[in-house]
Amino acid sequence: MAANPPSNDHCSSRYRAVVAATVEDRVRAICMALPQVTEKLSHGAPAFFVRKQFVMLWPDGHHDHHFPHLWCAAPPGAQDELIDTEPDRFFRPPYVGGRGWIGVRLDGRVDWDEIAAVCADAYRTVAPKKLAASIDAAEG
Repeated sequence: MAANPPSNDHCSSRYRAVVAATVEDRVRAICMALPQVTEKLSHGAPAFFVRKQFVMLWPDGHHDHHFPHLWCAAPPGAQDELIDTEPDRFFRPPYVGGRGWIGVRLDGRVDWDEIAAVCADAYRTVAPKKLAASIDAAEG
């Protein structure tokens, strides 16, 4: 995962089809556009699964982070790279940060194509290889 992930055309074209009124609507549209994703509440917040959880949304903040944000699974090394490169947007979330997950701020001006790419990378990190490859094939 690069500090500025490339646009994920597969996800962004699908979520643009949904007129999203809130951060929660936008994140839901991005995640639910991926194959075999389900949504469940986890600790009172929307969470997205592809057999395992890959994204958690805190639309009103959580713990010491009093702003909307995501917790996302991330490939090895991505957490340090993103936090070092853009500490104003990325952070180490509590509980899952020790497993390499990243926190992504959703306040201020949000680049939704970048959020789609981060969510797609989170999906690839936990999805079975065949499903992960299916989104790569759709993009190519």
